[in-house]
Amino acid sequence: MGSLDEQLLLIARTRGHSRRAEGAVARFSRLGEHAGIWLAIGGLGSSVDGSRRDAWRRATGTVALVYAVNTAIKRVVRRRRPALAGLPPLTDTPSDLSFPSAHASSSFAGALVYSRLGLPAVPLYTLAGGLSISRLYLGVHYPSDVLAGALLGTALGRLLTSREAVPGAGFASAPPPPPAGENGTLSCARAPAGSPR
Repeated sequence: MGSLDEQLLLIARTRGHSRRAEGAVARFSRLGEHAGIWLAIGGLGSSVDGSRRDAWRRATGTVALVYAVNTAIKRVVRRRRPALAGLPPLTDTPSDLSFPSAHASSSFAGALVYSRLGLPAVPLYTLAGGLSISRLYLGVHYPSDVLAGALLGTALGRLLTSREAVPGAGFASAPPPPPAGENGTLSCARAPAGSPR
């Protein structure tokens, strides 16, 4: 009997599999390689939301930093990727190192920092969860790798960013100017005489 980590991985690696499904999941999972999809979202936000370009750049930089920190931790821990008898991995990986999952850390960091900038949280976290779980389905990470990555990304995302979301907004636009008076000057309502100030 293997560890709980191995048992859960075995379930993910053997349930719901077909050649078509495996190909689709492998293609989907590549969106998260090197935090690619999350850096692309940040770049798009920076290009279309000019009033908060600096905030988008900071958020994108946070995702990149989380990915770099995750890579450094992998090189220290040096946990090898899963090797299940008779069940080879279903996709290529940049290295043989497993802990923590960079897909999970960059995904959960991206979901957090971009939701704080006003993008809908549910689609972001659905994407983050899907990319993370895909690594189990493809047999290239243990569940503990994915859990540790998600926790790392969330913790660093909270630490390195502040809440800059605009309620109800996605890619925010500049706020409208205050109303002008008859001569183009700012209008101010004058309080009636004797009223409390």
